[in-house]
Amino acid sequence: MDYRQTLAYLYGLQRFGIKLGLNNIQTLLARLDHPERAMPIVHVAGTNGKGSVSAATALMLQSAGLRTGLYTSPHLHSFTERIRIDGLPIRESELVELTEEIRRVVGSLPVTFFEFTTALALLYFRRRQVDFAVLEVGMGGRLDATNAVVPEISVITPICCDHAEHLGPDLATIAGEKAGIIKHGVPVVVAAQQPDAERVLLTRAADMEAPVCLWNREYRIVEHPPYFDFYSSSRELTRLRSGLEGAHQRQNLAVALMVAVVLQNRGVPLSEKNLRHGIEKVQWPGRLEWWGQQRTVLLDGAHNRGGAEALAAYLGEIGCKRVRWIAGIKGQRCVEDILAPLLPYTVHLYATLPPVDQGVEPDKLVQTAQQAGVSAEVCSSPAEAVAAALDDRDEDEVILVAGSLFLVAAVRDYLMDRERNR
Repeated sequence: MDYRQTLAYLYGLQRFGIKLGLNNIQTLLARLDHPERAMPIVHVAGTNGKGSVSAATALMLQSAGLRTGLYTSPHLHSFTERIRIDGLPIRESELVELTEEIRRVVGSLPVTFFEFTTALALLYFRRRQVDFAVLEVGMGGRLDATNAVVPEISVITPICCDHAEHLGPDLATIAGEKAGIIKHGVPVVVAAQQPDAERVLLTRAADMEAPVCLWNREYRIVEHPPYFDFYSSSRELTRLRSGLEGAHQRQNLAVALMVAVVLQNRGVPLSEKNLRHGIEKVQWPGRLEWWGQQRTVLLDGAHNRGGAEALAAYLGEIGCKRVRWIAGIKGQRCVEDILAPLLPYTVHLYATLPPVDQGVEPDKLVQTAQQAGVSAEVCSSPAEAVAAALDDRDEDEVILVAGSLFLVAAVRDYLMDRERNR
């Protein structure tokens, strides 16, 4: 197979759908001689902020000279972005070779797309002899393919109601699924949580005798823009400047710092310089990302109420009062939950479909916006929406792209092509 054929094979595994459970991944990893046991792992679950925490943690480890693997999903532009070592994506040729190798081992085992790619990432990390790996949970935690590992440390970022059709109808049930990554005796860093979620997480940790580092109990931050200070019982860092924008990202970076502190206490050679580097240099495209120098286009992957509320808080933080919002939402999402926090800032909404198999009909977005007193229109594509917003924009307005990371990727593609063709 070449690279194109390899991607066709991998995406073809989506015919097995989303099957939460560990039997297949455990069987596959056993057939590969357990690559997950070859390195210490940081395992990151939660609803929002998983990618940012994972990226910052990986960068701190990398800064210390530790060869560090990072496995995240989804990607923006290339599948290879999902699997990185020291910031560099897996080469296409290596992806092809490893896919062929695992395909022969799979045989008739009906593995899903995510199970296969998780095994591929772990095998790649073992082959390249990484010193550490950071794994982001795909969905939930308890039955997610990544939960076949026993990590050095578990991490749970903020939890909100998302993927209810797979994880459960209420916050406590969803938190129970996320808490499933907590292993017996393994330390867990817990981000700021709503009370119902926090209770579930702390109960699970107590049952598993897992030491807990809880936000605003074992660690906290004090903000004095543009800096913030980090405090824990064993480490203080002052005058930190975040590489990511937004108050919620500063909280995410505090979670990553607490992970680093726990790893330090467990003998991992991380210095203050390494920690500062990870916080100040981390980048995570598509999350509060300003496009270009003019800061007129803001891209954010917010796709649930928690993400939309964090994005709205950021708009308030920077004093932005007028946005032209390009919105596209993947299917199975509650439109009102995503639109409600952001419509007060919106002067016009451009509704479109993100490039996914199932998306919310743009007419529904338009109807919801108009019922809230916001003018709106349907655009046939993300590209048409961007072009219209750019033409309509007044000098004091920001063009916001949000509702789906797939929409953000499509708009980034359009903006890159536009710049190349100038």
